[in-house]
Order: sequence, then structure tokens, then C-alpha cells
Amino acid sequence: MIRTILVVGASGYVGSHLVPELANSGYQIKATGRNLDLLRKRGWEAIPNIELVELDLNVHSDLDRLLQGVDAVFFLVHGMNHGHDFIDIELHAARNFSQALKQSSVQRVIYLGALQAKQGNSRHLDARKQTGEILRDSGIPVTELRAGIIVGPGSAAFEVMRDFVYHLPIIIAPKWVKSHNSPIALRNLLHYLLELLHFNPCRHQIMDVTGPEAISYEAQMRKLGAHAGKKVRILPVPLLTPSMAAYWLKFITSVPTNIARALIGGLRFDLAANGSAIQSLIPQYLLTYDEAVEECLGHESEVVRSEIWGFDPDALARWQTGYGYYPKQAGYTLKTDASCEQLWDQVQLVGGKEGYFFANYLWRIREWMDFAIGGDALKRYRRDPEKLQLGDKVDSWKVINIVPNRFLSLLFGMKAPGLGRLEFTIADKGEYREIDIRAWWHPAGFSGLLYWFAMMPAHLFIFKGMTHALVKRCKAKAREGKSITQ
Repeated sequence: MIRTILVVGASGYVGSHLVPELANSGYQIKATGRNLDLLRKRGWEAIPNIELVELDLNVHSDLDRLLQGVDAVFFLVHGMNHGHDFIDIELHAARNFSQALKQSSVQRVIYLGALQAKQGNSRHLDARKQTGEILRDSGIPVTELRAGIIVGPGSAAFEVMRDFVYHLPIIIAPKWVKSHNSPIALRNLLHYLLELLHFNPCRHQIMDVTGPEAISYEAQMRKLGAHAGKKVRILPVPLLTPSMAAYWLKFITSVPTNIARALIGGLRFDLAANGSAIQSLIPQYLLTYDEAVEECLGHESEVVRSEIWGFDPDALARWQTGYGYYPKQAGYTLKTDASCEQLWDQVQLVGGKEGYFFANYLWRIREWMDFAIGGDALKRYRRDPEKLQLGDKVDSWKVINIVPNRFLSLLFGMKAPGLGRLEFTIADKGEYREIDIRAWWHPAGFSGLLYWFAMMPAHLFIFKGMTHALVKRCKAKAREGKSITQ
């Protein structure tokens, strides 16, 4: 009987939805991710049958201890966010885990892979296939489910298409926009994953998981547009190569660039699938693409109903249908020998009469721009000149998350096409501290993208100056720093 389950890749898209479902079903869960802070932000620590574990399969980890007492494993990790060398990283992680499985008492592994093209080759799809083969080398029964596009809020491939529909008046697309896939609703996929735990296979299995229809990417975007009330104009361009398309994606979509680039390789092919095997094993009503999209859009606001936004009522009220699910970002990270307490004392002084530490004239110009279009950014205000607390108004900003000596998140309050926040993060790295100042922006349509890219040069200039100014105010030394953009 399955009692304890290890979810490897719990911070990912499917994992973040699967863990609560497993917990609600009464299983004891070990939820892993490379960044423990991301897992904590989901509020899972308060659930008694969920244990959070930081795990990076590409560095030395005590996998033997982690696997002790584990009955079943969901293996949901991929390496797409690592960039051009993601294949090596992904396969290395699979080998490390497969080796540890050989020494464990795990009864079964459920692996979520990808549909495979009958003709042609994609590095992303091939890596998914090889990962399954490596896991099977462990000798433990592996059930590999091969999925195409998952229709749900936050699904990378789905969000790429949605960003194109929402953000562009004319979609310039490669000729393979007419390729077919068999998208499956998130709800249907989760049902398969949960129900598989009721079976005890004695051999490896590979099964496709699909929705009830094969549909081209062009048709998917047109249906998306119909549900969103947008007219979709698609211009196929035969000469738009995958590498050119990946570069184009960087500007249009808010999906992390490395993931979007890896996905492009698989979108070039028809991904034929046959889901009859698992459907006969676990019968359920499969949502059509239209039904899945309608359900997805009905949960669109959930992105802002989270710890990331502090469940803030102002953020909830300002969120609109059509905002990019994944945010754009720009910031600067600087190493220093200043203490966390010194940095925090300075961060708390932001706004009001103190200003913003660097290039205050640029902040004032932006405030006057807001005033010119009917905003009230010229009204400068702080409850306390030295200390901040949750809910405080700071000029046109609002404190929506605050962790003393570590983190401050401010909700953007000026008029602009989208929703954003400004974050100050202080991290103690032992030999040094890091101060990170970063803007996050969920663009609203094409105008939201134009606004973001118009502001990006100023953001990078200002945030670099702000980090150095904060360190200087601490009378400390600054080490190397770097800009971050997405």
C-alpha cells in the first residue's frame, strides 16, 4: 500500500498542483525543489502531512536518506530552465536519481514525460525520452506518461500561446504553427496521476495522455482568442527558423526564456498520440480544448491570490484578465560585506522625504508622468520615516510583503498597462551578503510590453545605482554585481 510519496520537482507547474491533491487524499508527502524559499511561499509548511525538502539532483545530495520510507515517487523535474546545456543537466540529474533508486525500497515511480514525434528530432523531446530510459535502468517499475500541451494557468506551452494572442495585434509565426498536438486539461492529467497510485504494476509502462482531440497550434490560438474576445490574425512566415522564433519569444512572452526556447524545438512536429490505454485503465470525462480553456480562464486570477502578492486586496482588485501569467523582470544583484541588519536599516528608509537612494530625479519624472495622466504619484507619504510594516503606503507604493532583515515587496501604484511590484531581497551567503533590487511586471497586452521595454534601460541603470548606494550608506564594501533581465 502506498503511504509516503516523494514528489521530485514539486515547485514546478504540475508538481505545484499535484502536491495539494496528494495531501488532500491523505498521503504523507515529501515535496522537493531546488529553492526551498519558493516551496515555502506556497504555504505548504502549515499542512501537517507535507514535508519540504531542498533538493538539487545535480549536486551531491543524501538521496539514500531522502528515499527512506518512501513508497512511490513522482519524478517531474526537467532541465529546460538551465539554458543551452539543459540536456546534459537533465540527464545527469536522472542518472543520479536512478542510481539512488537501485538501493531503495521504493515500490514504483511515476514519470511525466513528453509525447514523441513520429518523424523529426527535438532535443527537448529526446531528453524527455532518455530520462524515462534512465529511470527504468533502476529496475523499479516505472510508469511513464507522455503528455503534450497541458491546458491550465501557468503551463509554459499554453502561456506562450496565450501571450501571443493577448500581446500581439498580428501574430508572426513559423510555418509549423499548423502542426498538431493533443492538449490535455490540467484537471484530467491530475486525475490520471492520482488514480495511478491505486495500481501496483510489476513491469514498466509507457502510456500517452491526451485530450479528446488533435488540434493545430493555429487552431488553439484562434480558440483562445475567441474565448478572450480577441480577433486573432496569424501570419505564417516560412523563413522564421526555430532559433529566430526563440529570440522573438524573448520579447513577446513572459514565460522564462530558457523554457520557451526549449519548447520551440518540440512545437515543430506533429505529436500524434493515442490515449486509449490509460483511458481504458482509468476512465474519465476528457475536457475538450474549448472546455479546458474556459476552465483555465476562470482561474486566471489565482496567480495574484498567492503569498507572492501577500493576498493583498489592492493587488486582487487591480488584476485583470489578459495580464501575462509569468512576469517580466529586471534588476541588479550586488555582493557586499555589509550585514543583513545594516542593509535592512537602509532599505526601510525607501520613499518619502528620503527618496530612492539614487537618481531621484528619474523617480520624480515618472511621478510627474503619472500625474499628467490622472494619477496621484506626486503625493508623497510615509506613516513612519524609519520603519515599515505590512500594509504601509510609501508614496504611490504599498508594502504587501515584509520579512525583517530579508525581504520587502512593494505593490506598484502608478497608472500603467499592467501590474507590478518592486522587491528588495537580502541574502546571507556566509562570507558575504547579497542585496537584490528587482522589478516584476505582468504586462497587459501590447501596450504593456511596450511600456516594459521602454522602462527597462532606466530600471537597469537605477537598480544598479540603488544597490551601490545602499552599500555605501552602510559604510561597507561592494563586490561584484550583475544585472538580471527576463
